[in-house]
Amino acid sequence: MSDHDCSTVTYGYVDPNWPRPDTGDSACIIIYGYVPSLALGTLGVVLFGVALLAHLWLLIRRRTWYFSTVVVGLVMEIVGYAFRLLASQRNPYAVSYFVAQYFCIVVAPVFFSAAIYTIVSVMIGVVGRKYAPLSPRVILWVFIVCDVVATVVQITGAALVGRAYSDQKDPDTPNNVLLAGLAFQVFSFAVFVLCFCVLVYRARKAMGTDLQVFSAAVMVATVAVYLRTCFRLAETAEGLLEYLSTHEVFFGCLEFLPIVVAVYVLVWWHPARWVKKG
Repeated sequence: MSDHDCSTVTYGYVDPNWPRPDTGDSACIIIYGYVPSLALGTLGVVLFGVALLAHLWLLIRRRTWYFSTVVVGLVMEIVGYAFRLLASQRNPYAVSYFVAQYFCIVVAPVFFSAAIYTIVSVMIGVVGRKYAPLSPRVILWVFIVCDVVATVVQITGAALVGRAYSDQKDPDTPNNVLLAGLAFQVFSFAVFVLCFCVLVYRARKAMGTDLQVFSAAVMVATVAVYLRTCFRLAETAEGLLEYLSTHEVFFGCLEFLPIVVAVYVLVWWHPARWVKKG
């Protein structure tokens, strides 16, 4: 028998075509607000899998070990979407599937952000420190630390949200913890984007054509990752089980798609192929 009595639950989404499994890991509602899509889960595993192979090949061939964080992030994306596949096919009520996919999909972009911080640090070394508002080391470590702190807070909040739903408790407090982590991440990343823009503007005449094109491409990847973070903030600020969080189309267009764009932009405009030409 399940550890929870769900007979009195009056809020949240329950799929009439998918009876809740009578297991201790099953929440009384589907925490996603919908049954995760088989198609989106499959696309996530396939597209991030292809990107992983491409980045691994470039990493080994070009020996750009400083860019290995992208590989770590892609592995986490694949695992995250694999858990969404499990939820869509086996048990969308499972708290463990929800927490695992949330953990992986939320943490993965931190590794892409770290790669972007590294790119900008390398660019400063190419064009000259005088054009940058901060030193390469400060840019690299300050923003990485900010991302780590923000992500730890988010994961803590997400885990508490999942447990609150499983135990039929009020999830508002853990959601506020999650919101605080996202707000801090949006702020810190905005500061980084500003630093990147200042560098590109000041160094525009010192850059060759290739480096200018590369900078524009990296900016596209940066904005894509930032868009995804802003979506997560808006979704959480609106509240649990509200419109943004309960319609998978928003997840697909504003979480999945921006990260796909970012990782594939960084395949073609890989720093090993462009930065040294600057």
